[in-house]
Amino acid sequence: MDELGMKRALMRISHEIIEKNESVENLCVVGIRRKGVQLANIICQNLQDLGANVNNGVLDITRYRDDITHREIDARVNETLIDFSIHGKTVILVDDVLYTGRTARAALDAILALGRPEKIQLAVLVDRGHRELPIRADYVGKNIPTSKSETIKVCIPPYEEEAQVKIIRQS
Repeated sequence: MDELGMKRALMRISHEIIEKNESVENLCVVGIRRKGVQLANIICQNLQDLGANVNNGVLDITRYRDDITHREIDARVNETLIDFSIHGKTVILVDDVLYTGRTARAALDAILALGRPEKIQLAVLVDRGHRELPIRADYVGKNIPTSKSETIKVCIPPYEEEAQVKIIRQS
């Protein structure tokens, strides 16, 4: 997926968010650190361009992950930046790739530790399959079936120069 394809997918997700939710007044968009934050910013801008003024936040899930030790957690924790109440809101969690479902599960735990939203929805740029947990995205930019020996790399500024999605085959 090139930059134009990414922009189209994120705009389509933005339209779907408005269509699926009766009122945009209660929406907030929260990006999962790292690359979900940039995607959430784009979705928020799209929503604002479509007339929906929504809160935007950043969620660090490090403390809620089940695949790293406590010592690693202390070294890797970043800041969660949510300066609004999520109580009673519809929270749109945004991430770059949905794979096993473990990141999404950790994000659910992190959000619920901050309050009790009315609903939580998940938006991802890429769904590559291979779920280990019963989690599905509400909004998907593109389904890209992969083998377990392949990975999806979402390139997005400021982390990379050029916005694109690549399949990387492991040898």
